[in-house]
Amino acid sequence: MTAKDNLLTQLRQINSSAAFNQWAGFEVVEAEPGRVALRLPWREELGQYAGHLHAGLVSALIDTACGFAAYTLSGAVVASHCAVNYLAPGTGTGYLATAETVKTGRRQVFASAELRDHPSGALIANGQTILIPVA
Repeated sequence: MTAKDNLLTQLRQINSSAAFNQWAGFEVVEAEPGRVALRLPWREELGQYAGHLHAGLVSALIDTACGFAAYTLSGAVVASHCAVNYLAPGTGTGYLATAETVKTGRRQVFASAELRDHPSGALIANGQTILIPVA
């Protein structure tokens, strides 16, 4: 098993142990050191009043993708700050969040993410998260 495969397996196990991630339907589709991709298939119960992807799910995808990207370099982390910019409504049949670490230190990890609509590829949101490694 390659290191990349091992990271993917670890993150899928962590993802499957998180009740919220399972309820939402997050899927870890890519993992490499410092970079992660999550997919979320559309389901009607994920929508807000106008039928678009709920902003809470957008934020959760950004936060989770950044946390998993940080995990690939620092191990377990918790978020100390998360900022999300909502750029367009999520109207597709699914969504892809990609995140990468920007800077990894002993006390803080900075990560950024983008969320795109599927199948159009339109940018729905971007965000940044500061994470703290935990022992």
